[in-house]
Amino acid sequence: MNKNLLEGLGASLQGQLLSDELTKALYATDASVYRKIPLAVTFPETTDDIKKIIHFASKNGVGIIPRTAGTSLAGQCVGDGIVVDVSKNFTKIVSLDVDKKQVTVQPGVIRDELNQYLAPHGLFFGPNTSTANRCMIGGMVGNNSSGTTSIQYGVTRDKIISMKTILSDGSDAEFTSLSVDEFQKKLKGYDFEASIYNSIYKELSNKEIREEIEAQFPKPEIHRRNTGYAVDELLHNAVFSENGADFNMCQLLSGSEGTLAFTTEITLQLDDLPPAYAAMVVTHYHTLEDCLLDVAPVMEHSLHLCEMMDKVILDCTKNNREQLKNRFFVEGDPAALLMLELKANTQEDLDVQINSLQATVAKSGLSYANPVLYGADINKAIELRKAGLGLLGNMVGDKKAVACIEDTAVAVEDLSAFIAEFTAIMKGYNQSAVYYAHAGAGELHLRPILDLKKKTDVGLFRDITTDVAKLTKKYKGSFSGEHGDGIVRAEFIPLMIGEKNYELLKRVKSYFDPKNIFNPGKIVDAFPMDESLRYEIDREEPEVETLLDFSDSQGILRAAEKCNGSGDCRKTESMKGAMCPSYHATRNEKHTTRGRANALREFLTNSDKANKFDQKELKEVFDYCLSCKACSSECPSNVDIATLKAEFLYQYQEENGYSLRSKLFAHNTKFNKLGSKVSGLTNAMYDSSLIGGLLKKTANVAPQRSLPKVSSFNFDKHLQLYKKQQPAKKRKVVLYIDEFSHYLDIELGKDAIELLVKLGYDVQLFYAESGRTYLSKGFLKQAKKLALENIPKLKKFADEQLPVIGLEPSAVLTFRDEYKRFVKDTETTNAIALNSYLLEEFLAQEIQKGELTSNLFTKEAKTVKIHSHCHQKSLSNQKVTFDVLNLPENYSVSIISSGCCGMAGSFGYEKEHYEVSMQIGELKLFPAVRKSPEDTIISANGTSCRHQIYDGTKRKALHPVTILKNALIN
Repeated sequence: MNKNLLEGLGASLQGQLLSDELTKALYATDASVYRKIPLAVTFPETTDDIKKIIHFASKNGVGIIPRTAGTSLAGQCVGDGIVVDVSKNFTKIVSLDVDKKQVTVQPGVIRDELNQYLAPHGLFFGPNTSTANRCMIGGMVGNNSSGTTSIQYGVTRDKIISMKTILSDGSDAEFTSLSVDEFQKKLKGYDFEASIYNSIYKELSNKEIREEIEAQFPKPEIHRRNTGYAVDELLHNAVFSENGADFNMCQLLSGSEGTLAFTTEITLQLDDLPPAYAAMVVTHYHTLEDCLLDVAPVMEHSLHLCEMMDKVILDCTKNNREQLKNRFFVEGDPAALLMLELKANTQEDLDVQINSLQATVAKSGLSYANPVLYGADINKAIELRKAGLGLLGNMVGDKKAVACIEDTAVAVEDLSAFIAEFTAIMKGYNQSAVYYAHAGAGELHLRPILDLKKKTDVGLFRDITTDVAKLTKKYKGSFSGEHGDGIVRAEFIPLMIGEKNYELLKRVKSYFDPKNIFNPGKIVDAFPMDESLRYEIDREEPEVETLLDFSDSQGILRAAEKCNGSGDCRKTESMKGAMCPSYHATRNEKHTTRGRANALREFLTNSDKANKFDQKELKEVFDYCLSCKACSSECPSNVDIATLKAEFLYQYQEENGYSLRSKLFAHNTKFNKLGSKVSGLTNAMYDSSLIGGLLKKTANVAPQRSLPKVSSFNFDKHLQLYKKQQPAKKRKVVLYIDEFSHYLDIELGKDAIELLVKLGYDVQLFYAESGRTYLSKGFLKQAKKLALENIPKLKKFADEQLPVIGLEPSAVLTFRDEYKRFVKDTETTNAIALNSYLLEEFLAQEIQKGELTSNLFTKEAKTVKIHSHCHQKSLSNQKVTFDVLNLPENYSVSIISSGCCGMAGSFGYEKEHYEVSMQIGELKLFPAVRKSPEDTIISANGTSCRHQIYDGTKRKALHPVTILKNALIN
């Protein structure tokens, strides 16, 4: 298309229009296997913007692809037209009517955030997808989403009262419930909306058409049915049947994937919050068949959730740090398990329900373990189940569990027989499959494991999908239960509902969208399901050399390809977790883990440069990455952007040179060591507005930041002084004096020595530079040199069973993380990793062993609030800090739900990053600190975190070591 035309459209909008290569690459994929490069991406701010885009598309014959979170599994959000992303600006909760239990929202409102808003009113929106913490109501309407709770609360279509839309001619139309008389009035109109009503009325008034729909569409008792347009739902109203409900076109629009109209507001019917008392019975099975046989009998109970996970998914949870903690309830090695949730208004009623369900399970005798979960443990189990899609990205190599037949739904009574035939089909193809999800609703997310980089497997992709479509038709099931038709299943709609009904759907599309501008290629006149795939078929796999070892993912390209687009990184600061702090501040797709992984995949795959990392677009996407490592644990697919960024920076700078500022930060320890020799003079210069200001300006450091003070101290002498005062009574330990404690936080090193010696430990000091400053700026050769120097020393400590205890998380946890990528001696690096501890981790273990008790600490009452370093959250856990700070028995300790502080080493010092750094701090951490009374102790174990807290709140935070040292009884 003529570039001037797009620029003209962009100039006319209040919002943005972007057509640069990076943005188009970011929006070329969703969570499906497809890739289509769009013409442009728009971010409209007003409905007038949307009308202008529609007018432009109509005039120029261009498609419009509506998009919210972009987590579609069937390819609904990809296309070669103009992507219209409403996730950034159409995010308002417009109104709430508590009496009617109805809420009106714009399409970019996130489902879980809507329920946070509704909870104080005793209400919630029932449909609950696995992506609920980032998926948006507009997308849920487009797909007619349902999720885990549908067996109790129905699907999205059931909840829609009305929808404000913009039609393909640019006119406004609000669709809502209409009585017969109101419907007749609509037929008498002369506008485009009236013509749509007339056309639909004419079609469905035809008895033969109605009979064909009823004969061919999925069984009506399957409430998860999304095959094509829901014309079958329109038959059950007073216009076309006696004693029917009011007519509501929203039933047709729900599940239409943005192909009929552009939605700008949705009014939803809400439910009362679920009963307060809950329990989950988790039944374990030796075989998949036994598991499926139990579904029908357990569904006789009033379950709020009946979800299945198979061994493939459960094994994937073992390789994810976050989900490993959530599989605590799994007993043995089950082939499959069912999660059965019960709810009640009283504990007595809940106990009755539990006993009744357990009796049913015992009667079948098919399960071998049936633990019962309560309280927070239920949420952990649900999180494990919700992570299923992303966890499949953990499969190393090019074979992946592919979404194509994963949305089949049949009647519950047909499920066991259907799965038996499905398994036979898979065996015929010599295929293993993944089985998980909504067993209680007759829907399992079945996925064959295929390599879509190979022509043979792409052939299987089509063949398996075709055979399973025929099987689903045999059981009169729905081929699209909740994930939609998109690209992957739309081709099979004629098979599923018959040619006559398919022709009806094409006519329906033409009534709403005669020029085919709304999301073309979806539902009708479908794109081929085996073309426009994410990867070129039978390509020569790009060879990408790296300094870091990515062999655990079979190379850096496959490490990026682990991202399947599930979009967990698009959750906002309102949800738990730290991923992804830059996205929390900017709401920009390029600042997500997904955006960075997609960009890296795109440019490493398609670049013809000798150094494939030499791309300005990659520099742009990695620029706002804080290297917090939240993604390495919170991303179900374990996409570790911090490590990918370190490799990118190294490769890019090798080609383009290293800036003065990067050199200053990377070699910071050398300068601190020099400056510490004349620390008084150095610090005076740093404090000087003239010299300090000149240093900041030269290094492009934010003028608002204070430069950290350097110091010099003889820690060995200090240690000997305390050892003389208190002989050791306990085991020998190695206290690691890292580069930060050595020259910047000397009080922390002194406090650690005093604490450990007074607790009775025989302390030995180990001085070393971890390499963290080099890693953060991509100076990998220098970081590797340090690692190779430190590894023999650390191995000696491990061999002697002397635990290495560190104070600064970003330093000591390097031994546990990045050092494994510098050498291939996994036995050595694993031994070092297991022997390296945060001081809080070590003390927490000592508490568990009974070596530490509260009688050594003050009885004084104090309040402590904890902010933990991001690397601790990712590579360890916060509970160890909580446990050790509870040693003083009258300390009231809590963990701030704070995410990343925003400083991230040098990131927050850098002039161009200062503003976003402070924005991140203001999201959660700074307000929590400010709300705390002045006598509340703020704990922060990261040196950058303490600096950021001071700069943002003027409150001095203390390391847990200092807090415990101060609490010791002398």
